[in-house]
Amino acid sequence: MKYEVEQKFPVGGFRSVRAGLERLRARFAPAHEETDVYFNHPSRNFRQTDEALRIRRRDSSNRVTYKGPKVDATTKTRRELELALPEGEETAIRWIELLEALGFRQVGRVPKRRRRFHVDWQGWDVEGTLDEIDGLGSFVELELVVEDDAVDRARQAIAALAEHLGLSRSERRGYLQLLLQKRCREP
Repeated sequence: MKYEVEQKFPVGGFRSVRAGLERLRARFAPAHEETDVYFNHPSRNFRQTDEALRIRRRDSSNRVTYKGPKVDATTKTRRELELALPEGEETAIRWIELLEALGFRQVGRVPKRRRRFHVDWQGWDVEGTLDEIDGLGSFVELELVVEDDAVDRARQAIAALAEHLGLSRSERRGYLQLLLQKRCREP
């Protein structure tokens, strides 16, 4: 079974992190826009069960992703199932219609500007992102997708890379949860 081992960090900007990544010879992809549309299950509350179901749009590509509950108290380690969908806006619209016809309810959209990178660290190919979320700010994510027998080693590697890059105050809540909590606090 595959697990996503992830840590996310709020940052004031990307300058020092980018400099640290460049010293490690990270490979950067061009920045792009993504929009995640999240759904709640018709008979259980994903907010309470700590699960997520989303449709992600990036340019013309689409993916459906299920994320299970987090399995530890310090990282966002969780089971992840992700499937590619056919390309095009019509596909995303039809999948949203399908989920809603089955009783799933849209709970929010998270548009983001994202720049992916890969960096070799302690024998791992760590994938990361530099994310800008409207209304929330800037974040750095570090992640590995591993089999269950490698979760502890992956956690240690990501923690060591975060420390090396000067990242602290890991944020376990997802962007959707952060946006919804922020909206609840606003008048």
